[in-house]
Amino acid sequence: MIKKQNVYDYLSSNSYPGRGVLIGRSADGEYAVSAYFIMGRSTNSRNRVFTEDGAGIRTEAFDPALLSDPSLIIYAPVRVYSTTTIVTNGDQTDTIFDGIADGLTFEQSLRSREYEPDGPNYTPRISGIMNVKDGSYDYAMSILKSNADASGCDRYTYMYENPIAGEGRIIHTYMGDGDPLPSFEGEPVRIEISDDIDAMTEKLWKALNEDNKVSLFVRFIKIADGSYETRIVNRHQ
Repeated sequence: MIKKQNVYDYLSSNSYPGRGVLIGRSADGEYAVSAYFIMGRSTNSRNRVFTEDGAGIRTEAFDPALLSDPSLIIYAPVRVYSTTTIVTNGDQTDTIFDGIADGLTFEQSLRSREYEPDGPNYTPRISGIMNVKDGSYDYAMSILKSNADASGCDRYTYMYENPIAGEGRIIHTYMGDGDPLPSFEGEPVRIEISDDIDAMTEKLWKALNEDNKVSLFVRFIKIADGSYETRIVNRHQ
């Protein structure tokens, strides 16, 4: 079995993981845990904040005057459908939400989508869903990425049943900085998960590169009854 990594050390060693989805189970076993962060190198990418939108969140321009292209940066990263929480790095959140509402699975819902049309980077679409119902919990993660010559889409889905307490997975868009940016490789990275939402939020934010971090969302969902707590940190407060 692959050794669990300290997620804070893992992130602090990478100046540009891009956007990232983290999902797991708290160390005390009581909570389904998720986090989503965004980073940016351009003025357009850095000009964003997370705002709450019902049970989910949205990205918004901090300064509307600086918004040059909203197509890939303004979206709902988090939406909730019944007992399912959806977390993604783009507008495929809506695709998954609508698919589940129509009776499709997570994987089926994403068959109509592919990596982002932002060549030469061809940023992967990363997604996760968390199912918390009647005291049970499972989750899944997906990455849609360009093949070697951007002529097609490689699709990977990972399912995690009855997650182990204190364990989670993280997947992010880029292996690190570069030009073009190198897409994430391999399966979601196995990481340690704590049981304190405030400490986790603080440590995740601190671990992200100071120059490139933009916003962070963290949510703990109580598996026993579905109640939740949310934390949001924005570079532009």
